[in-house]
Amino acid sequence: MTDRVIAIADSGRSKPLPRTGPLPVAGPLADSLGRHLRDLRISVTDRCNFRCIYCMPKEVFGPDYAFLDRSELLSFEEITRLARIFCSYGIEKIRLTGGEPLLRRNLERLIEMLSGIANLDLTLTTNGSLLARKARALRDAGLKRITVSLDSLDERVFRAMNDADFPVAKVIEGIEAAEAAGLAPIKINMVVKRGVNEDSILPMARHFRGSGHIVRYIEFMDVGASNGWRMDDVVPSAEVIRRIGEEMPLEPVEHNYEGEVAERWRYRDGPGEIGVISSVTQAFCRSCTRARLSTEGMLYTCLFASAGYDLRSLVRGQAGDAEIAAAIGAIWRQRSDRYSEIRTAETAKQRKVEMSYIGG
Repeated sequence: MTDRVIAIADSGRSKPLPRTGPLPVAGPLADSLGRHLRDLRISVTDRCNFRCIYCMPKEVFGPDYAFLDRSELLSFEEITRLARIFCSYGIEKIRLTGGEPLLRRNLERLIEMLSGIANLDLTLTTNGSLLARKARALRDAGLKRITVSLDSLDERVFRAMNDADFPVAKVIEGIEAAEAAGLAPIKINMVVKRGVNEDSILPMARHFRGSGHIVRYIEFMDVGASNGWRMDDVVPSAEVIRRIGEEMPLEPVEHNYEGEVAERWRYRDGPGEIGVISSVTQAFCRSCTRARLSTEGMLYTCLFASAGYDLRSLVRGQAGDAEIAAAIGAIWRQRSDRYSEIRTAETAKQRKVEMSYIGG
């Protein structure tokens, strides 16, 4: 593949693969701004049983929405092959996402396949709706950690946000099952939207304090083109910290690792911590180490990208591992994404890939 460029046509969502140059030597891979590739998010399905207002609003993702055909999805074998190639570049963590990943049939088999990759931190993000009956099988298959999305403990607010009439109690039951299965500590993600669920900030902190689990408050982001994002809807992380700190004093904690997106805070008067993810008000592009692989094998180098690179055509076109590795290396080396740092009212309106398609 040294001298050829593969052009891909996919409804404007694809970029041509760059010229690769010499075949790569396995090891750390840095982009044009010196950021190393450390984390890979793999979406295993574009389907979800929720219609969260900030991700898959019902007005867009209604009964007639055309999801991907099963034949278009990467198989478990194809995902595992690509994961191994990515890991040759120093990937340390893989997170399985969706859509809702637990909707993918026999997902435990994929987890078992991926868990065979040495020194890999394997985790998964879920809405928790199917977790109560799947937690034990996921842990037995080799899953190490789990993150659960939960936007409120208030029944009315939670049902309004998931827009699928799903009860809070079922998600709590899933969290408890995951803990019992040995997937703790669990991270609880709460997307905060002004005028919708900011009154749930403190109740979430109170409920999970002392549980060993970590609530992470996420600023409402302009991902995709269907969630009606406005800056006025963003509750800045600084406000979240202030609200919690007025009742339960907090102090900052050092990052766990290079490229960690959550800013960590712990309670001054007892055990426990929270986190805030501030992609809007405190952009962390300069330390971003994440790549994203979509359900049908498109590689995206930014959560806010408008187009990706088609790796599935290489996998299904009989390309060898070295050729695929060369393509990945070339893509990452030319990466210069820093959307959150340059976000404006105009760029926020640009069409971007939907979060449900590549995971958060």
